[in-house]
Amino acid sequence: MENTLNFELTDLQLEIKEICRTIGEEKIVPVRGHYDETGEFPHEIVKAFAEADLFRIFIPEEYGGMGGCTMDLVVAVEELCKYDAGIALSLFGTGLGTLPILLCANEEQKKRYLPRIADGTLAAFALTEANAGSDAAGVRTTAVKDGESYVLNGTKQWITNGGEAEIYTVCAMTDRAKGARGASFFIVEKGAPGFTFGKKENKMGIRASATRELVFQDCRVGKENLIMGEGRGFIVAMKTLDASRPSVAAQALGIAQGALEVAVKYSRERRQFGQPICANQGLLFLLSDMAMKVEAARALVYRCARYMDSGAKDVSKMSAMAKCFASDTAMSVTTDAVQVLGGYGYMKEYPVEKMMRDAKITQIYEGTNQIQRDVIGKALIREASQGVF
Repeated sequence: MENTLNFELTDLQLEIKEICRTIGEEKIVPVRGHYDETGEFPHEIVKAFAEADLFRIFIPEEYGGMGGCTMDLVVAVEELCKYDAGIALSLFGTGLGTLPILLCANEEQKKRYLPRIADGTLAAFALTEANAGSDAAGVRTTAVKDGESYVLNGTKQWITNGGEAEIYTVCAMTDRAKGARGASFFIVEKGAPGFTFGKKENKMGIRASATRELVFQDCRVGKENLIMGEGRGFIVAMKTLDASRPSVAAQALGIAQGALEVAVKYSRERRQFGQPICANQGLLFLLSDMAMKVEAARALVYRCARYMDSGAKDVSKMSAMAKCFASDTAMSVTTDAVQVLGGYGYMKEYPVEKMMRDAKITQIYEGTNQIQRDVIGKALIREASQGVF
């Protein structure tokens, strides 16, 4: 089922979409049930992503990438997530871990790390802790300067690509007395002395994605790995989350599109009372509502990506809207897809129950949808006070 609207994708974006479709159909679909059941990390498929140059999508050309266009990544993520949102997360989770370097690092840091990531080295973003998720100021991991190094101590929780990534962008407090203004970001490589991994989470959905604790015990990091300078961590985090939310929105969009396609196909094949169930008007209404939500989400997600690619600075409201609406859509559409398939929808033989489980996290991570609504609402009030509308 092709998208019903022409969103004027470039030749490169159409090529990216086709590459991702081929990988999805040929490499992901045959094994997604296995990875969902076992929770294993899909090393072979990640290798296929790298061989197809998909990690180059979000890296600028001067560092071995293809341009660093948000819209290119959104197209790739949406297409891959039609097949498995957990497997695809290895790719755009690396994009998330790369963003602090892309947006805020100095030239030396970019030259050191971005070419490696373009070649397929996994990265991870480490902000969340047991008592610090949406509340970035609640970070308890510390970084104490000692000569030419910083010594990190603390534990990060629920880190995507944790244990699998080689490069980590880590938030730690260099001056707790300053609250959020005392946070700083560091680049930490796997294998650094004092840097180990804790619990690997057993999750409801996106089970092919590695989600793990990071443990720092007197982990020494050179001062050259400090991003932007001490006390700039909150700015790095907010810039990163604003820029990464379109990818989460695209993940949700891909899940919803995949569930819609399964539901439509099933409705044409499943027969009851001597006719396909799609002959029932009530079911057609359900499918119609699902399709409208998906198309509306796609329009918003694509608009957000293009707005960011335009160089706009005031992206918080738009990225929050895209993430919130698309993830709510994914949860609604996947739930309805299970309903269309009836009893079969509840069985693991069909992928929609997995899609419903995968969809739920998109309403939670990178800022819960309640946080997104808070961001949107505050932006509306601020714009009104400035006479924007």
